[in-house]
Amino acid sequence: MTTKDVPTLTPEQLESFGEEMDAIRRRILDDLGEKDAEYIRNVVKAQRGFETVGRALFYLPPAWPLAVASLSISKILDNMEIGHNVMHGQYDWMGDPGLNSRMYEWDNVCPSEQWKNSHNYIHHTFTNILGKDRDIGYGVLRMDEDQKWHPYYLGNPVYALLLMIFFEWGVALHDLEVENIVAGKRKIEENKALHAGIMRKVKRQALKDYVLFPALTGPLFVPTLAGNAVANLVRNVWAFNIIFCGHFPTGVATFSQEECENETRGHWYYRQLLGSANITGGSLFHVMTGNLSHQIEHHLFPDLPARRYPEIAVEVREICERYGLPYNTGGLTKQLFSVASKICRMALPDRKKKTEAPADDVRADAPVRETVAA
Repeated sequence: MTTKDVPTLTPEQLESFGEEMDAIRRRILDDLGEKDAEYIRNVVKAQRGFETVGRALFYLPPAWPLAVASLSISKILDNMEIGHNVMHGQYDWMGDPGLNSRMYEWDNVCPSEQWKNSHNYIHHTFTNILGKDRDIGYGVLRMDEDQKWHPYYLGNPVYALLLMIFFEWGVALHDLEVENIVAGKRKIEENKALHAGIMRKVKRQALKDYVLFPALTGPLFVPTLAGNAVANLVRNVWAFNIIFCGHFPTGVATFSQEECENETRGHWYYRQLLGSANITGGSLFHVMTGNLSHQIEHHLFPDLPARRYPEIAVEVREICERYGLPYNTGGLTKQLFSVASKICRMALPDRKKKTEAPADDVRADAPVRETVAA
């Protein structure tokens, strides 16, 4: 998708588009009730069940693969369908302390408070705005042609592989803005307030997964420790791929800061739509992704219960068709290949120089730029 292919809505159309999105949001909020509460409680129950079974099976050496699989599912559910969504405030209306966004702590080395700042506030407020949304490349990767190329980015595929393997650690260190410290834009002293929280969480997770639970299995300490490490790896790889497929496949657009000045509600929805992508799949697949397979709907309505995204998606897609807006969706294999291709493509210098748009073309409703070269 090139610049000329991205539809530009008039201010009146943007206002109407925003009103339709607001109407969906109000309708779902008015309809929240026992079915939503029962759903998340059942997911929590299932997650705890998988963890209990996984921990127990480590006492039976022949069942080690099953123990790892069960614990991996538990960690994926905890991080994606429960932790991520609960910390967005999707279930605050229930009044359940265990599902309250201000109190929930997930099975991850990143402290929930720091994650809510970098993700809920920065990423969801400034989604795909270059220079504002630090999730574009996570400070490690070049994922957009408007990121100035440097020989460092020749390692893009290697950095992506390492980020995938150690994804929870990458998320934990995200707020430290190491790339800005290296560039001289941030001082190490500014991170002192963050260090204590990160170290507390790291110690807690390391003690749980690599000391306490392995020690409980006595002579099976080493295989239990290895099993916990593999389960964390599986969770990391799964989360990385689902998140990257929702943010970086071909067709996802980025925006300049100038394009988003004095942004209206309608333009915010417009930006969220064009800056996200979905992954098709069955109901079990959607649960295992935390319904982030509906990344478009999540960016449009981050605080609505994620279980509602599949039903919302039908209406959002129909609205997009009426406004002539693209609705980026595809199977997991297709989106993964697209993301991998972009990572490799962005590792290389741009093949042609971009043409700068005239200054008077920069406006709030101007077309957005695609994240990859045509």
